[in-house]
Amino acid sequence: MIPFNKPPVIGREIEYIQDAIENGHLCGDGKYTRLCHEWLEKNTGAKKALLTTSCTHALEMTALLLNIQPGDEVIMPSYTFVSTANAFVLRGAKIIFVDIRPDTMNIDETKIEAAITSKTKVIVPVHYAGVACEMDTIMEIADRYNLFVVEDAAQGLMAKYKGKMLGTIGHLGTYSFHETKNFVSGEGGALLINDKRFIERAEIIREKGTNRSQFFRGQVDKYSWQDVGSSYLPNELTAAYLFAQFENIQMLHKERLEIWTSYYEELKNIKQFELPFIPNECEHNGHIFYLKVRDLEERTKLMNYLKQNEIQSTFHYVPLHSANAGLKYGIFRGEDNFTSSESERLVRLPLYFGLSEFKNIIKVLEKYSNENQ
Repeated sequence: MIPFNKPPVIGREIEYIQDAIENGHLCGDGKYTRLCHEWLEKNTGAKKALLTTSCTHALEMTALLLNIQPGDEVIMPSYTFVSTANAFVLRGAKIIFVDIRPDTMNIDETKIEAAITSKTKVIVPVHYAGVACEMDTIMEIADRYNLFVVEDAAQGLMAKYKGKMLGTIGHLGTYSFHETKNFVSGEGGALLINDKRFIERAEIIREKGTNRSQFFRGQVDKYSWQDVGSSYLPNELTAAYLFAQFENIQMLHKERLEIWTSYYEELKNIKQFELPFIPNECEHNGHIFYLKVRDLEERTKLMNYLKQNEIQSTFHYVPLHSANAGLKYGIFRGEDNFTSSESERLVRLPLYFGLSEFKNIIKVLEKYSNENQ
């Protein structure tokens, strides 16, 4: 069976983990955490980067930083992972779902303004598959209504919108380094802070509500409880693995894009398949290669065919507004013209560093097409 995903081990991951152990500093904010922070800030342009235990926790930190209160409204697409909504629901927010664009599967920027009320506080664009949302429009709306923008760029490291790294355009951004992402640490994430107002408080929230970071920098003579917070720091073993990935990020990035492009070029003339769309202003990162077929029945048929040929494929999110928790904590504003129907058509193909069998996958898909004309 060709698996859907394999987490990459590409460089000095084991060596750096051993070094962290020998240094005797396994808790957070040691040598490798600092190296990761420096790499992220240098290569993304964010004013501050903070590693977290997951992208979920980075999103939870944004909700704390923005002082989300019960009754506040947060606008986002329904086609996303549960963490995007949960982070704000935990603070008592009501989630306002709006429709997606069928071409990119991203939030439809033309539907956002109609969903804004006096209770709206945040817009959360989700950059699906490492393809940017229409950020100029979203930021203009946010500025006009005095709203915050949190970019869920879980899938977006190394992808850009008009030359800017995803996660660095809104007030706050988040990344994931889960083992299914392009660059991994098993579990893990990062918070990007693009508005200096949030830096000091973010450090406190991340350190269980204490000013421990200031203490270790010698800025205070003791640390104490300052604010709400939690333990959002990853351990040094996680950071060590991640830094080895960062050292080889161009190699990882290049190969994923090559596989993505091979899929696209070989499958683009098959009429049964609709392929991903990349707007001109976007530079994607080869995170996901998906096909869209006619409907849910056709998707099930194709996935079964791939399984019979020892290829693991998968679909993606069940729209949040249709789930029990989505019905309880949110509401869909406007018409669901595309979110549900497009989600039922989508099939994700294997895509990972070291995937040598992608040509066989293409042949199986061509065979499927010929047998199902």
